[in-house]
Amino acid sequence: MTARSDILSGVLSDLAGEGAWLDAVVAGLDDAGWLRPTPAPGWTVAHQVAHLAWSDEQALCAVTDPEAFAALVRRILAGEVSVDGAAADGAALPKPVLLERWRTGRSDLAAALATVPDGTKLPWFGPPMSATSMGTARLMETWAHGQDVADALGVPHPATSALRHIAYLAVRTRDFAFTVHGSTPPPDPFLVRLTAPDGGIWSWGPDDAAQRVEGSALDLCLLATQRRHRTDTGLVATGPDADRWLDIAQAFAGPPGAGREPAGAARPEGPA
Repeated sequence: MTARSDILSGVLSDLAGEGAWLDAVVAGLDDAGWLRPTPAPGWTVAHQVAHLAWSDEQALCAVTDPEAFAALVRRILAGEVSVDGAAADGAALPKPVLLERWRTGRSDLAAALATVPDGTKLPWFGPPMSATSMGTARLMETWAHGQDVADALGVPHPATSALRHIAYLAVRTRDFAFTVHGSTPPPDPFLVRLTAPDGGIWSWGPDDAAQRVEGSALDLCLLATQRRHRTDTGLVATGPDADRWLDIAQAFAGPPGAGREPAGAARPEGPA
């Protein structure tokens, strides 16, 4: 097995684990549980699961039928399809049907990603990406929407070593975050030094970097997926560019997200 295959296998294993955790949380919910509002304005638990099911299906389409995926992107740009609309449609399904749809989609996607040849770039809503990057993006989104469900239901969301992939994605998308906010990315790399869930240290960037970000991996993942406001984390920035990054970090494709208000503040209006 090549190094690339080892990494992809690990990502897909962590993706399966995160999906299984969320599946176990929602599988036993009654109707009231599925309709519980989540921190994303207008989205219930059912909307969150429906969004994951739809996104996994689109990722599978990107892997297996790039032309059909390109057609979907054109429909989204034309306003014929929307993320909120797809989530609402899925949330309206009978819950056993929605759950089976999500289970089938995530299983089929993992199987398809495992067979993508080395060097292949897959289309997506942002820049084309490798199978490993696609798997990491799906892990990030599954974890982030799982956090919304955990917050809505008041259940603990275990922090595992899978956070390393999400934290690394946050680091890799630093320049994207600056660009999507209309700013020129900083010319020099940061040191990002994080405490892992097991107490170890995950680090990216040169040790002698003038600008750095330090704190817990969980906090960076919550921040970069915009599940927590910066002031509700323990992240510390050294240097003006690193400080700015913590205000705009975004590990997902698309325009800048609204983010979350500080704890205790009113929810922002509009989509998540």
